Amino acid sequence: MITAHLPSGYVLGRAAGWSGPVMVAAIIGAAWPDLDLLFFYFVDNRAFHHHHYWVHAPAFALIVSLAMLAVTRWRWQAAFPVVLAFASGWVLHLLLDSIAGGIMWFWPFSTELFLLFPVPATQSHWVLSFILHWSFLAELVVWAITIILLLRSRRT
Repeated sequence: MITAHLPSGYVLGRAAGWSGPVMVAAIIGAAWPDLDLLFFYFVDNRAFHHHHYWVHAPAFALIVSLAMLAVTRWRWQAAFPVVLAFASGWVLHLLLDSIAGGIMWFWPFSTELFLLFPVPATQSHWVLSFILHWSFLAELVVWAITIILLLRSRRT
């Protein structure tokens, strides 16, 4: 996914019936793993694929999410739905990146990136290769659903 992580968080939030801060947490959770791009470009000088950073490792996401959920359930129950929405958005991000981007599903035992549909470098820039690949239709579907949900919410 290149463009649809934020809208996918919105779709997740609407499907779950969340609103307010819980909805915002779902949207942020769905996009936050890609903040590693800042490190990728400005610190690591693109040394390796950003999906090799810990925020794109499902085992890490699971451990951190379970810890956050346990702490909020135990000490700050009012924040539990917010943390659940954030963690759900994070997992959604990893699932969507598994379509054509690659995720380390077996980390820490392997750093191999697993994906459903490889996107060959057919264009002069990798972004063009992704946008012109048929799997980009999944992003367009997420955007279409988001726009439909937004339009419907404005009518009511």
